[in-house]
Amino acid sequence: MNLTNYHSHTSFCDGRAPMADFVKEAVRQGFTSYGISSHAPLPFPTRWTMEKEDVMSYIEEFKGLKNEYQDKIELYIGLEIDYLDELSNPSVEYFQNLPLDYRIGSVHLLSDDKGEIVDIDCSKENFKERLENYFRNDLKATVLAYYDRSMSMVELGGFDIVGHTDKIAYNASFCQPGVTEQSWYKQALRDLFAFISEKGYMMEINTKAYHKLGVFYPNVSNFSLVRDMHISVLVNSDSHYPELVNDGRIEALQALKAAGINSVMELVAGKWQENPILD
Repeated sequence: MNLTNYHSHTSFCDGRAPMADFVKEAVRQGFTSYGISSHAPLPFPTRWTMEKEDVMSYIEEFKGLKNEYQDKIELYIGLEIDYLDELSNPSVEYFQNLPLDYRIGSVHLLSDDKGEIVDIDCSKENFKERLENYFRNDLKATVLAYYDRSMSMVELGGFDIVGHTDKIAYNASFCQPGVTEQSWYKQALRDLFAFISEKGYMMEINTKAYHKLGVFYPNVSNFSLVRDMHISVLVNSDSHYPELVNDGRIEALQALKAAGINSVMELVAGKWQENPILD
């Protein structure tokens, strides 16, 4: 029943439980395959990313779980890697040389006019405050910077899955209702989707906020664009709690089918495979 999830965060980063707890819950719920993808290290410490010195422990702990549960579930190891700049992104040699099954490329950070790095993947209230304090309250410029950084990430590559593609839309809409319907926003989104399609990357339908905020990333209103551009998709819950490994999956699959997207990508015996969405 398309029971897969390749985006989850454990206590190695900002997840709220050990890796084993996520695996046990995925087995309990009958998942066919499951992936761990903690936040990769950045060049500076944060409260939400893994430390570089812990990466090999992360991989070794996963290997033990994969061996322990090999008869019950296919387990895979990845990282969610931020695009920061040309020196810190999924394509760099360090991340490419790690023994990972897949990589998720995401944008969580922007730089202000002074070069200070600002986390814009936050609550809508915090986003509004940071927009005022760091970006001169210029929403259009900030949103375009997000999409420019996403385009640069896609250009450099080094990953398999684009993470929560238009996540800035929710916060931007809080600051300026209707902003996603403006022509400049639609063009920036269309350009990014077209580039993802051209490069052949997969796009996740991120369900993390569905039951809390009522949105997917990308938004359901953009599913038809995903279909028309022939972008391969997969459903990920971006879970930080074991009990949420399956959160929003059924609703996302239903919404995909309603939009005319009838298949999702799944890892089967270590290879990405297009499988039909089952009723």
